[in-house]
Amino acid sequence: MASVSFKKIEKNFGKVKIIHGISFEITDGEFVVLVGPSGCGKSTLLRMLAGLEDISGGEIAIDGKVVNELDSKDRDIAMVFQSYALYPHMTVRDNMAFSLRLRNADAELTQKRVSNAARILNLDALLDRFPRELSGGQRQRVAMGRAIVRDPKVFLFDEPLSNLDAKLRVAMRAEIKALHQRLKTTTVYVTHDQIEAMTMADRIVVMHDGIVEQIGTPLELFDRPGNLFVAQFIGSPSMNVLKGTLRKSADRAWVEAEGAQWPMGAATQGREGQAVHYGVRPTDVAISSTGQGIPAKVIVVEPTGAETELLVEIGGSRLVLVMHGRTDAKPDDIVMLDIEASKAHLFDQASGQRIE
Repeated sequence: MASVSFKKIEKNFGKVKIIHGISFEITDGEFVVLVGPSGCGKSTLLRMLAGLEDISGGEIAIDGKVVNELDSKDRDIAMVFQSYALYPHMTVRDNMAFSLRLRNADAELTQKRVSNAARILNLDALLDRFPRELSGGQRQRVAMGRAIVRDPKVFLFDEPLSNLDAKLRVAMRAEIKALHQRLKTTTVYVTHDQIEAMTMADRIVVMHDGIVEQIGTPLELFDRPGNLFVAQFIGSPSMNVLKGTLRKSADRAWVEAEGAQWPMGAATQGREGQAVHYGVRPTDVAISSTGQGIPAKVIVVEPTGAETELLVEIGGSRLVLVMHGRTDAKPDDIVMLDIEASKAHLFDQASGQRIE
């Protein structure tokens, strides 16, 4: 196991700068997820850590040793790719053992590590099959097994579940997390799926346009997003956001938006009359049981079984609310919305930064 350090990392492709001076630390044994939209630089950062891309500026260190000039094979890392990258002419056993054989490892050690990895990943019955005889989930487990047998200091995962169907993705998510809890190996995982990030990570690094927007535990990012981008990227469905004006009196604060008063839970550091974005998560909006609240027109009702998702319209804005159970509300009905004021979020309209 090992720590990983990024110090002022930059990456240029010709005259185009992709990574803009990123710095952060990953502690020994930590599971860190790099998440962000396509093109944000997360896979490029991972490939630089793996030694598959040159570093234009800054330093990457593994276990305190700068690895900028080290070949990929000398960094003691193992990478699991989106495409599995298995050799089609080799059996599962040979695929898993290949990296050790390249290093002329002892045959007994190789057999022991392959057997151990196969047991961990429930691959014992598949060792003599070829990749073409495996399902997508089985192939991904073989790719993980190939990484495990190397016993590396750091595991790297580059969107390993994106080729799998939804049900299998959920199962593999649990397998990868359980694997980390068992092996305790430092892991860096790249995904654009924020649900994967939320369910798997010890800490999440949210990236956007080649910079780090925020780093924190999943619940820290969900409960206290540092800016509007993080607020709308983390959470599914995404946070409802309205443009408005902050109003303050001696004992309370609220936001005027779309002809309504949107409550805040406590006094805020914002200024009276400040242009703001008011944010509230879909699970923190409900249909009022008292008939009091903010009137909204129902546009779409989407029952999912245990929950019901409603799209409603207020003025020129649309909001999503997620309620437990079912509702009698129908399209074109007028409902009154009850906002959980203590969970409302406020962001400066000019900078997008959180207002406490």
